Amino acid sequence: MVRQGAQLKKMLRRCSSSLGRRDEAGPPEDVPRGHFTVYVGTGRSRYIVPVACLDALEFQELLRKAEEEFGFSHDMGITLPCDEATFHAVLATAAIR
Repeated sequence: MVRQGAQLKKMLRRCSSSLGRRDEAGPPEDVPRGHFTVYVGTGRSRYIVPVACLDALEFQELLRKAEEEFGFSHDMGITLPCDEATFHAVLATAAIR
């Protein structure tokens, strides 16, 4: 479990650095502490997600797929490679835990 936690922290750092925060003091003002932003679907709908969702294996898998497909070294934010219905199902699963 410790190894998995370390991997998640590393992944979130990579995600955060891709959000254009390199030169900024922090996240956008509308993103509360303990949350991060993702973009989902063909229309790139924006969602603010609690960091606690990182505990859900399904969400971790979406982040791995995002890294494989899009990488985290761009300034466009985290884009998850799924449709909005799948994303909502993953969030519902994460909320149950």
